[in-house]
Amino acid sequence: MFNEYYADVRDQGLLAEIKYLDSSADFFWVAPGYQNILTYDSVISIVKENANRFKSVDQHWDTLEVHALSPNLASYTGRITSDVTDQSGLSMKHVLVETGIVIKRENGWKLLSGQTTVVPEE
Repeated sequence: MFNEYYADVRDQGLLAEIKYLDSSADFFWVAPGYQNILTYDSVISIVKENANRFKSVDQHWDTLEVHALSPNLASYTGRITSDVTDQSGLSMKHVLVETGIVIKRENGWKLLSGQTTVVPEE
């Protein structure tokens, strides 16, 4: 799921992210720059609002650990390198740390909750 998620975003753009988010009322996320949780609807709105800002988004896991909590739940944590290029051609590289819970639904594994943090440059 994790590698497919980033491959879809790379190939199809940010809107591809939506199919990997759990649409239940249990969903929440803390995104970089936010101090409070975001609901599913808030995340969808942010993704749609920003989808056309980027010419390319290429993310990959530098490290990833996944731990099964049950047959339908798993926790994960890892370090991500994110390379994005906006429509003007400006490229930005960020290192992120992400921790979350994924849930298995009828249509596949979905991100249920978590937090993504930008790692400060040294």
